[in-house]
Amino acid sequence: MSYIGKEDEVQQRPYWRWSKVDFLPEESFQNWNTYLSALSQIYSRFNDRLLSRSDDANEITQLRKQSENDMKRCLTWWDLTWFGFGSVIGAGIFVLTGQEAHRHAGPAIVLSYVASGISAMLSVFCYTEFAVEIPVAGGSFAYLRIELGDFVAFITAGNILLESIVGGAAVARAWTSYFATLLNRQPDSLRIPKGNYLLDPIAVAVLAIAATIAMISTKKTSQLNWIATALNTLVILFVLIAGFAHANTSNLTPFLPHGAKGIFQAAAIVYFAYGGFDSIATMAEETKNPSRDIPLGLLGSMSIITVVYCLMALSLSMMQKYTEIDPNAAYSMAFWSVGMKWAKYLVALGALKGMTTVLLVGALGQARYTTHIARAHMIPPWFALVHPKTGTPINATLLMTISSGLIAFFSSLDVLASLLSMSTLFIFMMMAVALLVRRYYVREVTPEINQLKLVIFLLVIIASSMGTSAYWGLRPNGWVGYVVTIPLWFLGTMGISIFLPQQRTPKVWGVPLVPWLPSLSVAINIFLMGSLGPPAFIRFGICTVAMLVYYTLVGVHATYDMAHQQQKLDALKVKNEDEDKEEKA
Repeated sequence: MSYIGKEDEVQQRPYWRWSKVDFLPEESFQNWNTYLSALSQIYSRFNDRLLSRSDDANEITQLRKQSENDMKRCLTWWDLTWFGFGSVIGAGIFVLTGQEAHRHAGPAIVLSYVASGISAMLSVFCYTEFAVEIPVAGGSFAYLRIELGDFVAFITAGNILLESIVGGAAVARAWTSYFATLLNRQPDSLRIPKGNYLLDPIAVAVLAIAATIAMISTKKTSQLNWIATALNTLVILFVLIAGFAHANTSNLTPFLPHGAKGIFQAAAIVYFAYGGFDSIATMAEETKNPSRDIPLGLLGSMSIITVVYCLMALSLSMMQKYTEIDPNAAYSMAFWSVGMKWAKYLVALGALKGMTTVLLVGALGQARYTTHIARAHMIPPWFALVHPKTGTPINATLLMTISSGLIAFFSSLDVLASLLSMSTLFIFMMMAVALLVRRYYVREVTPEINQLKLVIFLLVIIASSMGTSAYWGLRPNGWVGYVVTIPLWFLGTMGISIFLPQQRTPKVWGVPLVPWLPSLSVAINIFLMGSLGPPAFIRFGICTVAMLVYYTLVGVHATYDMAHQQQKLDALKVKNEDEDKEEKA
């Protein structure tokens, strides 16, 4: 595949093609000599990419040419709102609520959902501003590439792909378990025992069906999503009405059996019942009116979801004593305890429909992340191609589906669950940092002294947030450490507010109370990361090292070649324009 902008030549090529140039078109990979030469320049190339930043115009216009065909603009705020419901409301609310109420929070699980909901909304604010300003398929990858540079974007890209592949596999495995429950069988009864593995062909089939629908048409996927989500909404309404109808306020006592520590321990876990909303930002390229539709769809759906989650948690706590809640089947057993034995099938059906829409929307969002990552040549640009008839990224969808399917077929993924949480929180934290950079720094405009101040204040905010998280983990009942870390966070944020003028004003919609809300998002995400324990950090470190190996051997050279080829083209274009002017003169 050509990456030098010959649009007329590229358009004539067929979609299905498999030559080496379609996967590795860059100069560094033409033969072994060029590759060895590229490796010998690794230090200078790494420095070049470390300091390199993209810009809005490049992400919105230039990179999209790598897909050869445009995605179809067919989505409205109505589609995005239902995509928000479909991507977020899955099995998490049915599983995690009972689990954390029983083990950590007790009836105060509702406060855990409030705390995690506030954190999620802060991230939603950041995503919304970026998606309105930079309406491309890359989501957080594109935003970080513009504000924090190529290298940070690559680490983010690795975490996005890991989270998407493993997360999709986990939901597909859970789909099989809930389907078995609906048939009144044991969760593993539909899997095939083979040595130390429980093979799951049903999970693979569900992933394949969701991906096929997503590849055929984005609009048809949206229509199917809102129908399935509407049915799931009816199940949730039943849970709320029936739950409060059988409520007993005495079950709320004691309200804080494990104190504040229990609330935040639970919040770190139930936070991921809010996951998936970032997929909506990747659909900006297919949205008819991004500046209007994205704020309505994203903020509207997440606000309603937060209220619904809190009400569901409260209804469970009032229906059954927290010590008696079954952590494995909370709502089903709660209804059983009040004489509604048949309701367990309705709950299982609701969870099943929720997971189905999560897979549908996930197939859309994950492929669009992958498409834009491939446009930047961080993975082979063959995966950036958009099909001319369907207007969807079929190659990227196949990559994600096959990868998730292989994992779902063999593994239960328990060991990777905390790693997923770490990746999600890391990306959300970096998004908040990127938003502060976007508001307070513009290249060739911001004075160097202000740039230095911004870096210092950001380091203070991040370091103090890490200190707060570490102190909470080491001494949950202490207070001395907070006397140091919290004022430092406050001073760092106030320093940005007082000593740095905003360099950029959002054109349509922006995060309110900047820098306070983005800074708070940084602090909360780091705090929740610290609640995940050492094993999650170890696995995160191992995966990051693996990403760096790939970047050293492939990624840095591909992106370096692409960036410098574009610079040569720009210089040649300027030269030709100057020659034309001289001839006319």
